[in-house]
Amino acid sequence: MNKNLKIILYGFLVWLVPFAVSFIIFPLRASMRPLFESIMPLVLTIIVVILSYYYLKNLETNLVKEGVLIGLSWLAINLIIDLMLFLPASPMQMNILDYFMDIGLTYIIIPVITVGMGIMANNKSECNSEHNSS
Repeated sequence: MNKNLKIILYGFLVWLVPFAVSFIIFPLRASMRPLFESIMPLVLTIIVVILSYYYLKNLETNLVKEGVLIGLSWLAINLIIDLMLFLPASPMQMNILDYFMDIGLTYIIIPVITVGMGIMANNKSECNSEHNSS
């Protein structure tokens, strides 16, 4: 699959899976808000870890750079889709400050995970290279 298409597709999935889960568990938002607010970052973290793994697993070089690339790309994709849905004159109307305090800030999880996984994959790759050369 084309690299750019893969980044966009995975970025959309990073947005879609938590959105689908939030839709399913939305009644909790009113009745058990703390539980809802705990589930959503957990779902985001799980999908980002899984897709980061699948994106990075077959790469051999520039793993940190790729981690940064996918993290910032997926962050942008998630913010763009959300802002189309949540800003005034949109279906779920929310002002920008409320959006970032309630949802947007959570997306910082995305590049934190992808960069961390890129660093880990790079370190493992370097250790394997050193071990194989000795």
